[in-house]
Order: sequence, then C-alpha cells, then structure tokens
Amino acid sequence: MKSWWPKRAKAANDEQLAAVEAAASGVERALRRLEWTVIRRLDGLLQGDYRTLMRGTGLDLADLREYQHHDDVRHIDWNVTARLQTPHVRVFTEDREMAAWFVLDLSRSVDFGSGIKAKREISAGFVGVIARLLTRHGNRVGAMVYGNDVEAVIPSRTGRRHVLHLLHAMERRSGERAPDQKGMTRLADLLKSAAVLIPRRSTVFVVSDFVTEPGWERPLSHLVQRHDVVAVRLFDPLELELPDLGLVPLRDAETGEQLWVDTHDAGFRKRFARIAAEREATLRETLARIGVDTLELSTADDLVEAIVRFADMRKRRVRRGQSNSKRVAA
Repeated sequence: MKSWWPKRAKAANDEQLAAVEAAASGVERALRRLEWTVIRRLDGLLQGDYRTLMRGTGLDLADLREYQHHDDVRHIDWNVTARLQTPHVRVFTEDREMAAWFVLDLSRSVDFGSGIKAKREISAGFVGVIARLLTRHGNRVGAMVYGNDVEAVIPSRTGRRHVLHLLHAMERRSGERAPDQKGMTRLADLLKSAAVLIPRRSTVFVVSDFVTEPGWERPLSHLVQRHDVVAVRLFDPLELELPDLGLVPLRDAETGEQLWVDTHDAGFRKRFARIAAEREATLRETLARIGVDTLELSTADDLVEAIVRFADMRKRRVRRGQSNSKRVAA
C-alpha cells in the first residue's frame, strides 16, 4: 500500500514552483512594459546622456574650484584654501564604470494610492527604469530592501537578469507582508545599514515616502559624506489635500490605528492641508540642508517626465560646477 505523504509533498512543491514562476513571469512582463513605454521614450529625450543620472568616482585630479553647498567636504584642498582664504575642492575625473544602489523603503505606508497606482508601484517603476538604463551600459546596481527591518541585501551586479531579480525581490516583499505587522518605519536603521554595507563610493537612491520615526537626518548626513545620495520621495496627492467626501474612515498604514473624520468640515480640511504643507516644507528644507538632490515622485506623475526633469536638474548642477571651475582657473 502506497503512502499518500510523498504525493502531498510533491503537490505542495508544485504549487510553490508555480507561484514562483507566475511571479517571475509577472516581473518579466512589467519590465518589458517599462522598456517599451518608458525607456524607449527616454532614449530619445535623454539622447544617450545617462551619466547625468549618477556621478562616477575616478581618482585622477582634473581641476580645483570653489566649495559649493553640496560638495563632499573630504575633497577640500586645505593648502589652496589657506592660500586663497576661500574653501576650494578638488575635482576628479569620473570612472567609466559606475555603481548605483537602491535603498528601498517598502514599509506599509508605500502601499497607499488614491488613484490607479500606489506608491509601491511608482517605486518599482522608477527602480526598474533606472536600473535597466544603467545596466545596459555595463554599470552595476544593487539594492537594500526594508519592510519591518532590513530584510534583503542584493549585491551590485549588471545585466537584465539581475534587474529582474531586483524587481522580483520587491514584488516578493509586498506579497509576503503579514496583515498584523504594525509599528512605525525606522528609516534611520535602513540608512545606518546602508552606510555599513555599501562598500565603495556609489550613487545611492533612497526611495521612500519618508513617513518614519524621527532621527533619520543624521544617518543620511553620514551617508552623504561618502556617497552621491539622491532622495526619491514618494507621495500621493491625497496626502497633501483632502477632498470633500463626507464622513470617511482613515487608517494609519504604519500603526493600524483607524478613526472616522468628517471631510465635509471645511475647517478640518484646511487644517489638514496646512499641517501637510508644513511637513512638506520641513522635509524639503532638511534634505536641502543635508545636501542631497531630491526627485519628488507622485502617484499621478508621468515617470518619463519626472526622470527627464531630474536629469535636467543634475545637468544644470554639473554646468554650474564647471563654470565655477573656469572662473577659479582664470
């Protein structure tokens, strides 16, 4: 008489394999869609100038120029500074090969979206596009994934298969989320881990909605001292201003707390908008003071337009640095 236990185990394994294959095929379709709808448009708009998205870290001294707010203090030339009585920094030629890391906040608050897409989907789209743009030119990308803690570290590699692996890790993290997980995001823990685990100077994209416990500012400042850091801030328009929907339940995605609010109350909507605006202003000022470039990504944004806008911002900053270098040389 045959035992039915092996059959049951085989069936369970088959179900797990089918689930993995389905997820992988879904990620493949998502990346292919990004390649056709986003990357093809960016090819024409950026005209191959992908180096504006990140900076290399070569070791050859190319020039000296006056210190600017976003410069790495470790590049200050103290001899020239003492002689000219004005802080000057060394400018280095950039490596041909560059490494980028995605420091990903995938906590519960990024599941929110008032429209067609949630912040999590915007995050995955951004990561997929930037990772594919860079790996196509031989650059390496890695990632750190945060849910309730730092849950995965994906070493930096190149190639399309690696981009699929990265996106699959993001998709798997969302699918495995337990319904009873609660507690505020600790972005500081993620940033501290990034400072320790990212071995060499890289471009680091911190992708988060910055809905977190306080105390992340100092770890981000430490990360900026070693790396070229870009803050990719995810948000939804409904987080800034509430429409008049009457009596509705609002649930805190981080803590699980729920309460009913009367959005028909104009005074309440004004207070909500004022507090949200104050938080926005404080966040922008903090990121600017720390010295990171910021890309704001709304769930209502066109991803192509947002990336082109970001590339233009980086390009203007490089031109300002070059013009300042020329004035110093003159």
